[in-house]
Amino acid sequence: MDHSSLLEDLRNIVGAAHVLTEGDLSAYTRDWRKRAEGTALAVVRPADTEQVAAVVRACSKHGASIVPQGGNTGLAVGAVPDTSGSQVVLSLRRMDKVRALDPANLTITVEAGCILQNLQETAEAAGFLFPLSLAAEGSCTIGGNLGTNAGGTQVVRYGNARELCLGIEVVTAQGEIWNGLTGLRKDNTGYDLRDLFIGSEGTLGVITAATMKLYPLPAARLTAWAAVPSMQAAVDLLGLAHKHLGAGLTGFEVMNQFSLSLVDKHLPQLRVPFWRDYPWCVLVENSDHESEEHARTQFEGLLEAALEAGCVSDAIVAESLAQASTLWHIRESIPMAQAEEGLNIKQDISVPISRIPAFVAETDAALTREIPGVRLVDFGHLGDGNLHYNVQTPEGGDAREFLLKYEDRINALVFDSVAKHEGSISAEHGIGSLKVDKLPSYKSAVALDMMRAIKTALDPQGIMNPGRVLSTQV
Repeated sequence: MDHSSLLEDLRNIVGAAHVLTEGDLSAYTRDWRKRAEGTALAVVRPADTEQVAAVVRACSKHGASIVPQGGNTGLAVGAVPDTSGSQVVLSLRRMDKVRALDPANLTITVEAGCILQNLQETAEAAGFLFPLSLAAEGSCTIGGNLGTNAGGTQVVRYGNARELCLGIEVVTAQGEIWNGLTGLRKDNTGYDLRDLFIGSEGTLGVITAATMKLYPLPAARLTAWAAVPSMQAAVDLLGLAHKHLGAGLTGFEVMNQFSLSLVDKHLPQLRVPFWRDYPWCVLVENSDHESEEHARTQFEGLLEAALEAGCVSDAIVAESLAQASTLWHIRESIPMAQAEEGLNIKQDISVPISRIPAFVAETDAALTREIPGVRLVDFGHLGDGNLHYNVQTPEGGDAREFLLKYEDRINALVFDSVAKHEGSISAEHGIGSLKVDKLPSYKSAVALDMMRAIKTALDPQGIMNPGRVLSTQV
């Protein structure tokens, strides 16, 4: 590959100022968790879809592989270059416009580089709700959210990013533009190409824009924090919440005692409720389209039934939006508290909700038995069966030495337990490069063959984010 000729072509397409080859490029080449850092031939920052298409055509001509990147907040090392120095990072951050908002159709069309929080605020200013919500919403982008099929805290009601998307615009691996930005909710005209690209982590093409669903703003949104005696009690409370709140149940998060102890230790100003006295706490959100009075009546009915059933030991209902925000901030601060505590192993698994208590009990016991000093940070989106079953290195020990010695064993124990309970080793973070070598052990050979056939058909040169999702080795 003639690097100088490719760089010249790229500068002619997007302008020399937007082809970065020198200086500190770590914001583009190092992943958010600092697990990996690569070296890019160049970071290219196109301004529009036509420039993206021209960049892809240039890379295809020169045989250069492309790493599409949004906010670079991913947790599976799927959006940074390798160490070869030959890959082009295609940053979509300049493409951040809101193209259209259609109130009657309840849709908003945005470019891939649009920050999630900006989309939320634009929708709210127009009187609507865009419900995708996650800790990185101040820096993650819609393109990245769709590329990984992000989940977040309101999946229990609204679904993952895939369920919130009606149409996408894509630049193919050949540099052609597919305009699939339909706002239709019904379209039976062949294969669902939209869903093929969503969740593909940039391995099939580049998502450049999307048409997303909007919802009416709720009249009231209430949050409750409840202490529960066990994971089974949390699952029982979830069942009662579905019964009492119906479609108003928009969030249901679970947090173990150790995860909350880390928040209390590193962010004591947040004043975590109940954590010292109970093994688990649950955060429940009720969005009501009638009134705050109606929402509180529903919540009171739920908590009375839960206390009577013995699945709640104590509870508080936020008295203001500020208090509710603080409760959610506690939950969202667990990853930050983990980082302050030191190195850790992050898991993003899903298990059928009915089997989560058995999964947690068995996996906790296996890890505690086999891994000296292990500390378990167990929290996540119980409402949709997605747990962040994380492992903190032992207190006071050499964390890097521990990881070198035990990380593979920990992953094997957790993933084997997930498989036993008919779950998935990735719920919302994607496969990236971190789990690409693990996937063949937990995905059927038939499924992997079909995935490889799709990859080969859409990206015959293999230039789109190679080595992510699917191993380059068959």
